[in-house]
Amino acid sequence: MIRIGLGYDLHTLVPGRPLMLGGVHIPFEKGEAGHSDGDVLLHALADALLGAACLGDIGELFSPNDPQWKDMDSSFLLKTVWDKVRAAGWTLENADCVITIQQPKILPYRQAIRTSIADILGVHIDQIFVKAKTGEGVGIIGSGTAAAVWCTCLLSRP
Repeated sequence: MIRIGLGYDLHTLVPGRPLMLGGVHIPFEKGEAGHSDGDVLLHALADALLGAACLGDIGELFSPNDPQWKDMDSSFLLKTVWDKVRAAGWTLENADCVITIQQPKILPYRQAIRTSIADILGVHIDQIFVKAKTGEGVGIIGSGTAAAVWCTCLLSRP
């Protein structure tokens, strides 16, 4: 059996917060606003995994109204999700993610991001891919006000 999952997340970018993407701190003057550390990439990937396995969504598991998740490292959230997905008998074939952010350029950090995600999930780096797009100066992405991520994943189990 195989299943495809789709995850999406969007966070505003604000001064005074670190920019975290895929568990990697990227030097920039703004970071994601969020209840946890705001790692929009790890949140979208967690939702893709949960959706493919029909195990809920990230907001259901880690409510933004629950103070225990305040400023939580999203690597922990993704690892917790992945443990739940694996316990249901699923394995990851691959994940493909698109980051939309006007600045900074993501290409110099892509390998570190892929490595970080592969390490969190305990999979080979060739199972994870990340690419980035700008907003071409249009909308909340293009104005530098927000960052968004779409992730797909393919899960399998016997």
